[in-house]
Amino acid sequence: MRVVIVTESFPPDVNGVAHCALQTARHLVERGHAPIVVAPATPAGNGPDAHAPCPVVRVPSLPLPGYPQVRVALPSRRVAAAITEHRADIVHLASPFVLGVRGMTAAARLGIPAVAVYQTDLAGYARTYVHAGEAAAWRRIRSVHAAADITLAPSTPALHDLEAHGVPRVRLWQRGVDTVRFRPEHRDDTLRRELAPNGELIVGYVGRLAPEKQVELLAGACGLPGVRVVVVGDGPSQPSLTQALPGAVFLGRRTGDELARIFASLDVFVHTGPFETFCQTVQEAMASGVPVVAPAAGGPLDLVAHGRTGLLVPPRDEAAVRDAVWSLAADPELRAAYGAEARRTVEGRTWAAVGDQLIGHYTDVLAGRAVVAA
Repeated sequence: MRVVIVTESFPPDVNGVAHCALQTARHLVERGHAPIVVAPATPAGNGPDAHAPCPVVRVPSLPLPGYPQVRVALPSRRVAAAITEHRADIVHLASPFVLGVRGMTAAARLGIPAVAVYQTDLAGYARTYVHAGEAAAWRRIRSVHAAADITLAPSTPALHDLEAHGVPRVRLWQRGVDTVRFRPEHRDDTLRRELAPNGELIVGYVGRLAPEKQVELLAGACGLPGVRVVVVGDGPSQPSLTQALPGAVFLGRRTGDELARIFASLDVFVHTGPFETFCQTVQEAMASGVPVVAPAAGGPLDLVAHGRTGLLVPPRDEAAVRDAVWSLAADPELRAAYGAEARRTVEGRTWAAVGDQLIGHYTDVLAGRAVVAA
């Protein structure tokens, strides 16, 4: 199968869209298929694609004003040219919004089926950044995804949101997790002593530091006795968060085995953002055997079994986050039980398993097109 993955983000970017696109390309190659990736260009000189599993076509882009870590593709003929030259059987659109719309248009013009993967809560971002525009964001989402043969939602809350806003032909496709890289055995006592020299309970957040993530909700946990908050990630909110979270340790962006070591060395993982369509870092914490505190909204509803693998709290509630952390801090046996169950829950959610599910969706789309053509 010849697949063109058109993605709004790709490594060296560090985010859920980029990671999922990379894992998808890698799995397709491993299964004997022939993918290429079309993605926004990164800043010059960093050689981003040397370790990519397949060819990568870069489209000219500009940094998003106020958030230079995010780049937006400029109009380019490279998208249609890449689809044509690759002789694509199917076009995979990862979180289509700008570049993905051009991919959708090109696929439709060429008569090639398209699978759209919903990953970003644009309506939630509109509420966060401009305090308006939610309806317009949903109109944009609906128009883009309605043109696809199917839309794949990463969680049941996301699926229900899409259907409620009139997006047709939605199917569930969750995300995988690297259960070899992320595992409890990577817990590092030396690292723990560096982060918490007085033996404090280590509470961690991993992710982008941006307004929609609402990391400032960890302020209450920072005030708990015997608790050390550790923040991993970067983004435009970092300067304000260093003021909002007194005593927290900011480690910046970490990846790969180093990130796995940090995850496994936490006592509790807290995710604060209410706009997650899935939330990969929750899965990585669970794979690391760490109990999770997360908002009862969006993707975490599918991932965290309240009272079994962690605790779900009301969104945007700093006191609830603090109280959940405190209840886990006071009960090491409960933390251990939640962490063990969390690991057991995700052991079957490998990227190979969900990658095969994706290939099944491709096969269904191609079969449906063949029936129509006949």
